[in-house]
Amino acid sequence: MLFSPLHLGTLCLKNRIMMAPMATSFAQDDGIVQPEHLIHYASRALGQAGLIMLESTAVSPSGRSVPVNLGLWNEAQTEGLRRMNHTLHRLGSKIGIQLWHAGRKKENETSAEPALSASDVPFEGKARQAMNTKQIAEVVTQFREAAQRAKHAGFDVIEIHAAHGFLINEFLSPLTNRREDQYGGGRRNRYRLLGEIIDAVKAVWTGPLFVRISAEEYHPEGNHVEDHVQYARWMKAQGVDLIHCSSGGLLPEAPPVYPGYQVPYAERIRLAANMPTAAVGLIETGKQAEEILRNGRADLIAIGRPFLRNPFWTAEAAKELNAELDAPRVYRSYWKNG
Repeated sequence: MLFSPLHLGTLCLKNRIMMAPMATSFAQDDGIVQPEHLIHYASRALGQAGLIMLESTAVSPSGRSVPVNLGLWNEAQTEGLRRMNHTLHRLGSKIGIQLWHAGRKKENETSAEPALSASDVPFEGKARQAMNTKQIAEVVTQFREAAQRAKHAGFDVIEIHAAHGFLINEFLSPLTNRREDQYGGGRRNRYRLLGEIIDAVKAVWTGPLFVRISAEEYHPEGNHVEDHVQYARWMKAQGVDLIHCSSGGLLPEAPPVYPGYQVPYAERIRLAANMPTAAVGLIETGKQAEEILRNGRADLIAIGRPFLRNPFWTAEAAKELNAELDAPRVYRSYWKNG
């Protein structure tokens, strides 16, 4: 199943392997894609990953965590990504982009560009500025405009980053959302920002739309998978195509990790919300990925660190599963027999 196609709307992925979004810090202060990005992503496309999801890409200058994050708020950034996508498509992969706002995790804050959040809950001992409704509306617009640029740049998939303690996650979580207006309180109000961003993106984007979540926040008063089952149902009603199920990141403490530790979240949301999911987190081998798919626990396998160790992890998994891989001619015999 790992090497069977996956259809998402009008998009067909040649296999069910996605390169997970991982920050590279290759960009400069202008947020424009660099030659290092092309080398990094093209090697995985050459390695036959079905979908390559670019790293978290800021929708505004103030939405970056650090100045070396990619951006998609101007035409120069759009053109650089368009050129890179042209090469990646020639190598046979579909390409996604993860749109993102760092929120309270902004590291290079200034008085002119403070670290914004749902509430003024401190982060790592530093005060954060609660957003007013005008600032919230501006962020929604920034996501819509970035989605429009992603379309012009030739991306196949957009993923909204609503995980790991960044801005949207801060609104979703009762640990960081202490608001008393329409964006705070119960689940429906805490979901409101994500819902508005989804609607704004859908207004300009007709391709597959993913949302990445932290399905477990590892705190008794935080969000758990059942909260995200409800969020997923609302996302499905809004036209989201797939939920990318991660966890943690809101709190500084690292969760306990072990092979496949986040797969049960993808399985629970897939079954309870009746929608496709991507599983991620210490999925190391082709056989492990195959088990997840064959037992109906997820529809797409997101591979992170194994791709950093080996750009040709896809070929390694194919050999492990005795699957035929349409390798580039110069690699064909070596991948099959080496």
